[in-house]
Amino acid sequence: MPISHAVWTVSSSPTEIPQGILPSEQMLEDMIVAQPRILSSEWMLIGRQVDTGFGGRIDLLAIAPDGTLVLVELKRDRTPREVVAQALDYASWVERLDADDVAGIYSRFQPNRSLAEDFHANFGQMLDEDSINESHQVVIVAASLDASSERIVNYLNDRGLAINVLFFQVFDHDGQQLLSRAWLIDPGEVQVQAASGAKRGEKEPWNGEFYVSFGADNTRRWDEAVQHGFISGGGGSWYSNSLRMLSEGDRVWVKIPGKGFVGVGRVTGPRVTAAEFEIDGRPALEILEADYHRAHLEDPEKAEYFVPVEWIKTVNEEHGVQEVGMFGNQNTVCKPVTPKWRSTVEALKVRFGVS
Repeated sequence: MPISHAVWTVSSSPTEIPQGILPSEQMLEDMIVAQPRILSSEWMLIGRQVDTGFGGRIDLLAIAPDGTLVLVELKRDRTPREVVAQALDYASWVERLDADDVAGIYSRFQPNRSLAEDFHANFGQMLDEDSINESHQVVIVAASLDASSERIVNYLNDRGLAINVLFFQVFDHDGQQLLSRAWLIDPGEVQVQAASGAKRGEKEPWNGEFYVSFGADNTRRWDEAVQHGFISGGGGSWYSNSLRMLSEGDRVWVKIPGKGFVGVGRVTGPRVTAAEFEIDGRPALEILEADYHRAHLEDPEKAEYFVPVEWIKTVNEEHGVQEVGMFGNQNTVCKPVTPKWRSTVEALKVRFGVS
């Protein structure tokens, strides 16, 4: 179904703001470079007009907090079907990039800058070279999409290829132009597709066990999660979206980045905001001492979200289980389909004494 916005002034006599036309899609690319939040507040641009080496150029390339690469293609003068095909062609090239290739792309985009340093400044965490480009997303930016191309995009995403469309519309108001945007598919769903952690040729059936990354720092505390039975994530929709994957009865294996695996438990309820989460009938934030993004309680994108868990086995973070070759990912929750996850779970079952 075509996505269309209508914008009205807010007054006792509302009037509709007329739609306009962007002078060029080149201007849109320039705007995104100047203000990447037009795409997402949780991606960092690392390349523009990236030469693929076989006669094509990727309009924009970004990186997500888990090292996932995000290929962005503007429709420009191509038909929707052409741009979908072109983006998939470029994705086959992006898939083969290693950490050195990505660093080289960034050095051409931002000369004399360090990808690792800028990644840390942008996301507040170190860039793990081993996780760069373990997966990737494709984003098509267009004013419209024909029905058949929309079906193709939904079909590909439903079958594990992380692809989405960002629609934009322009409105003329008081001598200036306003830009609106809307996603074809919830970005959280596409993030889930990209978070399998499986490289090309490594996929296998999911083993039914969920991976959870718990960022234990000044924002949230593992001892409180153990005592009161929960996992949480927030500070941006990228960190909280994936918590929606969990349903009552799901088993989760929890890892603290840099410390190792610290617990296994069963989910006992759905994801709720920090303002809604209760402990023994009381608002959780009246009991918990860590921050849990209290300053953003009313912001649905930046708020902390909680999922209640009944713990089967936990250890304190100083005794986290971390062995060479164990699975890791920066997504708060994911359903890995890589053999590394299967072997990791089998090893954890032995270490934690569970079946």
